[in-house]
Amino acid sequence: MTSSKKPDKYYAILEGALRVFAEHGYHKSQVSRIAKEAGVADGTIYLYFKKKEDILTSLFQEKLGELVVRFNEGINDQMTAKEALRKVCEIHFSELEANIPLAYVTQIELRQSDLGLRKEIGQALKRYIVFIENILEKGKQDGSFRADIDVKLLRLLIFGGMDEVVTSWLISGQKYSLTAQVGSTVDFFMRGIES
Repeated sequence: MTSSKKPDKYYAILEGALRVFAEHGYHKSQVSRIAKEAGVADGTIYLYFKKKEDILTSLFQEKLGELVVRFNEGINDQMTAKEALRKVCEIHFSELEANIPLAYVTQIELRQSDLGLRKEIGQALKRYIVFIENILEKGKQDGSFRADIDVKLLRLLIFGGMDEVVTSWLISGQKYSLTAQVGSTVDFFMRGIES
């Protein structure tokens, strides 16, 4: 979902950057290469972004924002907390399986960024983490999850668990279906939190 407030060139630059970062790595990627991939002049990039770091943080903000929108569209109030958590995992895995460059950038490049950049990207992740927290809180309130779970810790463990499954899938060369891992992943979480 792209916001109509930003011009098409902004999104073309982000998509170009995604492909370039995935292929060459963030640190080895040049702004001129991003411009070429995006089909814009080098100077056009600087109309939207001050520096390369801004492109990466904007990329995370946009892509994670799109994921949260998909979660909101895919989850409704009639779902149990377990069903909602399964849907989050399903969307997370299917989106990254369908967009391997995005998977590479989120799983590999993020870990190689400097601390300041990771903090900025962490802010973009916050909406995602809070979304998981709300599902856990719902399950705790309706009694489907144990009353003694630490929601703040568990939200990170769930996100981290899904993150590790995606990283392992990438490192393996995508030799198996990522979305086929949803059931086992969610079942693992449920063993620890269901009441």
